[in-house]
Amino acid sequence: MPDAAPLPFRYRALRAVVRAVVRLFFRDVAVAGTHHVPQDRGGLLVAWHPNGLIDPALILSTVPGRIVFGARDGLLRWPVVGPMMRALGTVPIYRAVDQDAMTPEERRAANDRSLGALADEIAGGSFSALFPEGVSHDRPHLSEIRSGAARLYLQARERTPAGRPPPVIVPVGLHYEDKDTFRTDVLVAFHRPLDLAEMDLDAPDAPDVLTDAIEEALVAAVHPTASWRLHALMHRARTLIAAEAAARRGERPAPETVVSRTAGFAQIWEGYRVRSETHPDEIEALRQDIAAYHHALHRLGLDDGALDRPPRLGSAVLVVGAIAQAVAVALLLPPLLLVGFAVNAPPYWALKGVALLAAKAAKDAATVKIFGGLVLFPLAWATAGLLAALGVVRLADVMPDLPEAPVAVGLVIAALSALGGVAALLYSEIAVGAWRAIRVRVARWRHYHQIDGLRRRRASLHDRFLALADGLDLPTGVVPAERRDSSVRSGG
Repeated sequence: MPDAAPLPFRYRALRAVVRAVVRLFFRDVAVAGTHHVPQDRGGLLVAWHPNGLIDPALILSTVPGRIVFGARDGLLRWPVVGPMMRALGTVPIYRAVDQDAMTPEERRAANDRSLGALADEIAGGSFSALFPEGVSHDRPHLSEIRSGAARLYLQARERTPAGRPPPVIVPVGLHYEDKDTFRTDVLVAFHRPLDLAEMDLDAPDAPDVLTDAIEEALVAAVHPTASWRLHALMHRARTLIAAEAAARRGERPAPETVVSRTAGFAQIWEGYRVRSETHPDEIEALRQDIAAYHHALHRLGLDDGALDRPPRLGSAVLVVGAIAQAVAVALLLPPLLLVGFAVNAPPYWALKGVALLAAKAAKDAATVKIFGGLVLFPLAWATAGLLAALGVVRLADVMPDLPEAPVAVGLVIAALSALGGVAALLYSEIAVGAWRAIRVRVARWRHYHQIDGLRRRRASLHDRFLALADGLDLPTGVVPAERRDSSVRSGG
């Protein structure tokens, strides 16, 4: 196959903007399995849809090569977002619920043209991304999978020129540490393409069969749970097992990453899924006991690893040290940080209010914040620069000897506002970490008499988990691959 055509400059520029915004919103964007996305053919990326426009932004930021999205036509009319989506070649999809001016026949005809355009892109060697659930949602499990993705794939396969390898379907797992919170972690995992060799794609029921295969692949990629409470308990199971294993080795638990969290969760999820069928009574009893343990830790503000540090020895000294660290961060701020806090705090808090009012559901909060920030933060920097320039002009009236350079001063202040915002963000994370350390140390100091009991409960839960897992073939990684990409920062 010939090398892929170079990406257009406008596409690369807009992707760079989206990538920068994503990197600012998330502390770490880990990427796994990009080698599962072939370079010698086109294909369809399918993912679940828990986080509004953040989901396609993450895929755009991390997938190699060019990708074309299909999106509901209303999004293309949004300010800022709409022009960017159109420039990226996004194809409008017309939903019945959004169309008052179209007749059903007109809407179907428009959608046929849109799906045909996407199919042509895939047949020509590009990738398209689709969210088969059709809507974004806040549930910890998949919504009903619709047949649109399967029909699009079959149409693209029919249009693929003779001699070109058939397109593929690549499931994508989107794993958020906390999808609504600023500066958390996320993992984008590209899984192996679906194996379609044994599937009769010319049969009349091919769309339904392929839809079922896509749903099965997404379940394996997403690790859905029945409720957010069960989701939290599975994460608690993961952390208690790691902490207890480290304690028995005489070590501290290794620092977590979004990759290790997702890999550990996948093991717990698979074990729970299988043993719920073979050992339902034991699983239910274990779930109740881990819920009580989880509640006790949460009430004390502790994590599993904190149970192994000495509860009283030197605790007062450590608390004083943490307070001194936080005070230093708060009081010894250089001017750059002061400018950063002063200029960027108003739009930051304004975005929180706008997200609360404008987001129709929790799933939309991050979308409002990240894309609203594209407007409000530059506006705040420009306003600071303008006010500084006007201040220079006013000073010149009362101080004639003062050099008149309002434009230069305005540009410098605007630049300092942007740089100061980044610096303030970094220092804020240090301060938050310090105060969290204080809370943990004070909790351990006050409730030291409960630590031994919690440690014994953790050990018992650990052993019960291992006994139930005996004989299971649990997943050992996030994706079935031999290597992982570290972060979007290193992506091309």
